[in-house]
Amino acid sequence: MHAAPSPARPRLLVAALLVLVLLAGCRGESGTGLSGVLMDMQLREVSGLAASTRHPGVLWLHDDGGNPARLFAVTTSGRRLASFNVDGVVKTDWEDIESFQLEGRSYLLVADIGDNGGLRRSLQLHVFEEPEELSNGRLSPAWSIAFRYPDGARDAEAIAVDAERGEVLLVSKKRQPPELFVLPLHPPTVQLLTARPQGTLYGMPGLDEDTDTSGRTPLARQVTAASVSPDRRRLAVMTYRHLLLYERREGQDWANAVTGTPVVHDLPWLPQAEALGWSADGEALYATGEFMPAPLYRILP
Repeated sequence: MHAAPSPARPRLLVAALLVLVLLAGCRGESGTGLSGVLMDMQLREVSGLAASTRHPGVLWLHDDGGNPARLFAVTTSGRRLASFNVDGVVKTDWEDIESFQLEGRSYLLVADIGDNGGLRRSLQLHVFEEPEELSNGRLSPAWSIAFRYPDGARDAEAIAVDAERGEVLLVSKKRQPPELFVLPLHPPTVQLLTARPQGTLYGMPGLDEDTDTSGRTPLARQVTAASVSPDRRRLAVMTYRHLLLYERREGQDWANAVTGTPVVHDLPWLPQAEALGWSADGEALYATGEFMPAPLYRILP
C-alpha cells in the first residue's frame, strides 16, 4: 500500500504559489531579482546565510535557536544539497554566519549571539572549515571564541568577518544607534574575551523618529544581519526593512567607515528578513527570511 500524502505538502505548495503571486505583483528596486524560493521543511527558520568560498554557486544556511545544530548547503535557487550535523557545540541561539578565507583555507563562522532577554553572561562564535564534499555528514569546529560585552548583556544578530584585518565585527540589534564591536578572528588563547566597542553606525533610517508607544525600537531600525564584501570595501547591514551599505576607504578601519553616510535601499518583500550575505564574487547580495516558504533574492547593490 502507498502511504497517504502528507497534508503539509499541499499546504506548502499553496503557500509557495501565493509567495510567487505576491512577488510577481511587487516591484523591487532596480537590480533585485528572485533567485529561488526556500521550500524545504528543514529550512523553515533560516536566520543566517553566507556564500561558499570553496564551492561555486553554493550558499550556506543555518536555522534559528530551538533547532538541532546543523548547517545546510543549498544552491542559489534554494535547493538543499547537503545537511551537516554539528558536533562539539551547544546551540543556544544561532543568528548569523559569514564565510571567509584564511591562509588558503575556506571557513564558515557561525555566531551564537542571540539574547532576546539580555540574560546571557557569555556568547560563542564557532569556526568550521568548509567540507570538501557536499554530501550529508558531520562537522566539528576548527576553533571557537567565547566572549562577553564590556558593559552587560545585549541582543545581537549580525556579524561580519574581515579576515585580512583578523577581525570579527558585531552589530547590536535593538540599541539605537546600533553599536559596533570587534573581536579577534583567531585569538591565541581560549580564555573568555571582551568585545571591544568601536562606536555606532550612522544613518540608520528613521532614527530621528520617536519609538512607538510601547517603547520598543521600530523594526525598520533593528539590525538582523551583516556581511563584509569579498574586496573588503563595503559592509552590508540588514534591518527588517532596509539594506545599508557602508563604504570603507583605503587605509580606513571599520569604526570610521560606519560613521559615514550609508547608501540605503528598501528591501524587497521578505517574511522576517534575517539572512544576508555577499556572493563569492562580490557582485551581489543574497537575502532571505525566516519563515517558509521564503523568497531567496539576488540583490545588485
